[in-house]
Amino acid sequence: MLVRPAQAADAEPIREIYNLEVVESTVTFDLVPRSHDQQREWLAAHSGAHPAIVAVDDGEVVGFGSLSPYKDRPAYSTTVEDSVYVRRDRRTRGVGRLLLGELLTLATTHGFHSVIARIVGDHEASIALHRSCGFELVGTEREVGRKFGRWLDVVELQRLL
Repeated sequence: MLVRPAQAADAEPIREIYNLEVVESTVTFDLVPRSHDQQREWLAAHSGAHPAIVAVDDGEVVGFGSLSPYKDRPAYSTTVEDSVYVRRDRRTRGVGRLLLGELLTLATTHGFHSVIARIVGDHEASIALHRSCGFELVGTEREVGRKFGRWLDVVELQRLL
């Protein structure tokens, strides 16, 4: 399996992975699937110090991850938020660990000091993945999201680099 920077040609497979989670799960708080144009804009915004990466196996994108600014204010500029999504048929095979490991390497290379993960409270697999990569629980935001008629907590984990 290869992990590499996302390219323009990866926009559609990334969109397919992400949009399935938008419409069928609570792992993202987005409520409306991304359009082709929105996905291309997202990909264009994730370059440089805030990259998007993909995991490719047998020529297929099987997962993606990204680093995003944590907050807009300048004092937060040394902190990033990570996101990792794995195609459903490829979960539990180490794809998420590979992606998160590469994101941590990139965050270190780009000089960031802190990586934040904000995960819906009942997504135990993602919480376990982050804990196994050295993230520590820093808090829970209670009922801050609402999707599919449910109130959702967000668990915040952090890793200092």
